[in-house]
Amino acid sequence: MKQGTKAKLLKFFRVTHGWLGVIVFPWIFAIGITGLYLNHSKLVLGWIGSSEYDESQFFDWPEQDITVAHALAIANTYWPEEDVLGMKDEPYHGFDSFTFKKDSGRIIVTQDTGHYFVKTNLTRRTFAPDGTLLHKKIYWSSVFKWLHVRGWLNSDLGTWLADITAVAMVFFSLSGLWLFFAPRLKKIARALKKRVPTLRKAMPHGGEDRNIV
Repeated sequence: MKQGTKAKLLKFFRVTHGWLGVIVFPWIFAIGITGLYLNHSKLVLGWIGSSEYDESQFFDWPEQDITVAHALAIANTYWPEEDVLGMKDEPYHGFDSFTFKKDSGRIIVTQDTGHYFVKTNLTRRTFAPDGTLLHKKIYWSSVFKWLHVRGWLNSDLGTWLADITAVAMVFFSLSGLWLFFAPRLKKIARALKKRVPTLRKAMPHGGEDRNIV
């Protein structure tokens, strides 16, 4: 390879390697953290800490006797542009509740006390009957899995970000190898040239393998 061509390639890989590292760093970092979680979930969740909320207090709240219509009105204040896909009358966390399903998540309204939950794939928010936010729980296991598989926290982009990051990491590795070995190729070649004659001299009869009868 000509010296000029080699210099151009070296410059190209150096610049590309640097900018690629800056651009995809957040996703490389995320893949590293999420990979650590997938192998050591209890350890990682222990670092984050618990975010549990004592719901036993709700049993002492005055009864509201929430109707389906009232519960539906509460549900429609969340993601109002979305239609209700289904409704179930079922217990949730020990309370008889109305559960309304939408594309973005679920709204669960308790029938006796009127407190309610808004759930998505990643979070659960607990509200008082007047709409006051009481607690927010993040489902870290879902967050880490989404980041690892999709590279983002929703499905709008599919797996494109994760795929781009994977390709970038392959190129990052190859360009790193080139940047390491390219400046050392001459030195390696000279070392090999020096070693070959030495090996030939060390062999009997100038390196020829002759059978002795």
